[in-house]
Amino acid sequence: MTTRHPTSTTMNAQPDASRRRLLAASVALPAAATLFAGIKDARADDHGAEAQPNAIKNTFTMGEFEVSTLLAGTRTVEGPHNIFGMNVSDEEFQTVSEANFLPTDKAQFFFTPTVVRSGDDIILFDTGLNAAGITAPLAAAGISPDEVTVVVITHMHGDHIGGLAGDDGTPTFANARYVTGQVEYDAWAKMDNDGFKAKVQPLAEKMEFIGDGGSVVSGITGMAAGGHTPGHMMYMLESGGKQLALVADTANHYVWSLAYPEWEVKFDMDKAKAAATRKRVFDMLTADKVPFVGYHMPFPGMGFVEARGEGGYRYVPASYQMML
Repeated sequence: MTTRHPTSTTMNAQPDASRRRLLAASVALPAAATLFAGIKDARADDHGAEAQPNAIKNTFTMGEFEVSTLLAGTRTVEGPHNIFGMNVSDEEFQTVSEANFLPTDKAQFFFTPTVVRSGDDIILFDTGLNAAGITAPLAAAGISPDEVTVVVITHMHGDHIGGLAGDDGTPTFANARYVTGQVEYDAWAKMDNDGFKAKVQPLAEKMEFIGDGGSVVSGITGMAAGGHTPGHMMYMLESGGKQLALVADTANHYVWSLAYPEWEVKFDMDKAKAAATRKRVFDMLTADKVPFVGYHMPFPGMGFVEARGEGGYRYVPASYQMML
């Protein structure tokens, strides 16, 4: 149905006044303008291989931890139904998308590593698509690559390992030790994958391999969350009586993956296991009301989840909760 708008001069005066109020109000919002001013386009294969640098970060305190989510890149992707909801009809995908005010011809991808300051440690979770994409937002958080003491890799897709080294193979984080899942590393070591060979294997001697329940540092625990990749892991942060889950790629989109956990996602290697993992993880976060960071959630990537209907969820973006 086409909506026709009034055309009289009397009726047009109110929108003009509204625009003036909005313009005036925008002067009082410099933080929001600054936060998103540096967003650039990112180009990628896999989930992504190239990203323009971004000097964007979101920082808050959680107990003894200082946590920052970092925008390491963003890009527009066409044909999202070729990626999400591969097992549902075009009609269902269209209906769900329209109900959530989402276009169906394109989607926006975000790539959001997390860095945690804990005592003398600076722990980086995933490294974005390339070295430039991760060093720029780290600088915005006041951190140089040489200061990073621990690099945690949740899984071995290119948009998570790309920043481990520069194009010439020089490690980005010269003074860091590396932590990743044993199952994940072993699985990729058997594959013929150029990214893994170039970025991960050269660092193997500096790597610590953990499993479900393994500790990174005090208060940061690994949790098995396989399906997206064979040994994909998430991490639970606990400090000062608070918790925060870093779920990595457990869900790749807040509607087409999180809200509908049984919708198949192109990037999930084991689609049935990935769906089961989504249900298990988001049931846990719902029951305990634990906030989480999702690597591909709209930046700054933080939110909560609640049950929706039978077997589904609703993503609730964080507002000021983590500031309190």
